[in-house]
Amino acid sequence: MTAMNQSLAIALAPPKLPWVQRAVAWSRSQLFPSVGHSLLTLSVIALLCWCVPAVLNWLVFDATFVGDSAKDCNPNGACWLPITQRWNLFVYGFYPQAEQWRVTLSMVLAGTAFALLFFKRLDRRVLLAYLALLPIVMWWLLKGGAGLPEVSSTKFAGMLVTVFLGTAGMIFALPLGILLALGRRSKLPVIRMLCVLYIELVRSVPVISLLFMASLMIQLFLPPGSVFDILLRVQLVLILFTAAYMAETLRGGLQNLPKGQYEAAMALGFGYWKTMGQIILPQVLKQSIAPLLTQFIGLFKETTLVMIVGVLDIVGIAMSTAVAPEWVEYGHEIYVFLAIYFFVICFALSRYARHLELRMEQSRS
Repeated sequence: MTAMNQSLAIALAPPKLPWVQRAVAWSRSQLFPSVGHSLLTLSVIALLCWCVPAVLNWLVFDATFVGDSAKDCNPNGACWLPITQRWNLFVYGFYPQAEQWRVTLSMVLAGTAFALLFFKRLDRRVLLAYLALLPIVMWWLLKGGAGLPEVSSTKFAGMLVTVFLGTAGMIFALPLGILLALGRRSKLPVIRMLCVLYIELVRSVPVISLLFMASLMIQLFLPPGSVFDILLRVQLVLILFTAAYMAETLRGGLQNLPKGQYEAAMALGFGYWKTMGQIILPQVLKQSIAPLLTQFIGLFKETTLVMIVGVLDIVGIAMSTAVAPEWVEYGHEIYVFLAIYFFVICFALSRYARHLELRMEQSRS
């Protein structure tokens, strides 16, 4: 485009309206385009004006955050003393107080892994190495050994259980799901049949049944005197269960990929693993970001089921607090706290999925 054409385009471009006029125009087009939409918008605004102040007063302004007992609670607002008085129990469970820095460090490492996902300039190999080592380092910090005092997993409870199960499950389930998806489309009949049998069997059984089997039956098949940690057993079940569903998601992505991709790789002389690693899987993973992140969120919420087999996660601590004689009248506040906790983490994961989708759209344009 010449300088004359550029100046002509700038001259013909409509002037940018002030933000007030743009806001009014947007409101007319999105909120009040017709009589029916206008009535619905006004009804929702009236409902929010009635609900939001009352909710904020109960949650924050009239709430009680500081006190020693239930007698200090304001009857007109929420009483958060069951949470604040038992905060260490919610976070660290029954972990020894002198060693709680290990729990804090493991949670910081898990949070750092999530933050590193947003750095574009970070070498992917460094990120993958960090993610691969993260569950091992977290287990070493929490369990002990190799220079650290050992702590029994029976003392694990609260947020540390939820964070560990969710983090390790997300990291290990994806590569296993990739292998199962590739195995289901393998040309070797034995591998394909075994993968199909495993995927269909796991997907047809409720995860609660698998957790009970891990809790009660696995120990029966072990040699006498050997012990398989209960936390690792439930972790294994969550990984295997989630991997089966991820395998089906990835298999759909593999089937949707045109055959020309495989033929082009063969024409270039690529082997099977090089074709999958450099051509096929990158495209499949990009197409499957949304369903995979949804399954990650489901995995994080399914960690609450471990309470049924005797592993006290944050929900187990909350339920024990809710039935305590001193706090039995404040169960609503305890479960509201749980809802906020899970919402924040799941919302962060969904925002990361949206972040990846936006990056994909920018790379295509």
